[in-house]
Amino acid sequence: MKSYMQRFQVLRDAGDFAGIIDSIPYARLLGVEFAEESDGRLLFTLPFRQASIGNPILPALHGGVIGGFMENAALIQLMWVRESGEPPKTIDFSLDYLRSGKPDTLYARCEFTRQGKRIANMQITAWQDDENKPVAVARAHFLLN
Repeated sequence: MKSYMQRFQVLRDAGDFAGIIDSIPYARLLGVEFAEESDGRLLFTLPFRQASIGNPILPALHGGVIGGFMENAALIQLMWVRESGEPPKTIDFSLDYLRSGKPDTLYARCEFTRQGKRIANMQITAWQDDENKPVAVARAHFLLN
C-alpha cells in the first residue's frame, strides 16, 4: 500500500490538482482549489460560499476559514516542492488579519523565506481584488522529515 506522500507525488506528477484537494479532507471541506501558473508558482483559490461567512452583518468571511485556507495552501505548497516520504508538520502558524474578507473569492500565494534540512519557513499572503491589498498575511514554520 502506498503512503500518503507517494499518492500525493503521483497526483502532483499527473497535474491532478483536484485529486490532491480530494485527498485532504479539510481542504475539500473548505472548497480549496489551486493551479500552477505559467511561471511555475502555485495560486490557491477559495471560491466564495455562503457557509464561509462568519459575520453576516458586514458580511465578512470567517477568520477560521481564512486561516484554514492559508495553512492548507502552505502545506500543499511545501509538499508540492519536496520529495519526501513524510508530510511536513506544522510547528507554528502566525496570522495577521489586515482587513475584512468580503463575500468574494479569496486567493493565496506562498513564498519560502527559508528552507533547511529540518525546518521550512514560509510567508503566505491572501487577497481578494488586489494582491497589493492583502486580507491576511501569515508566517509558518514546518518540521521536515
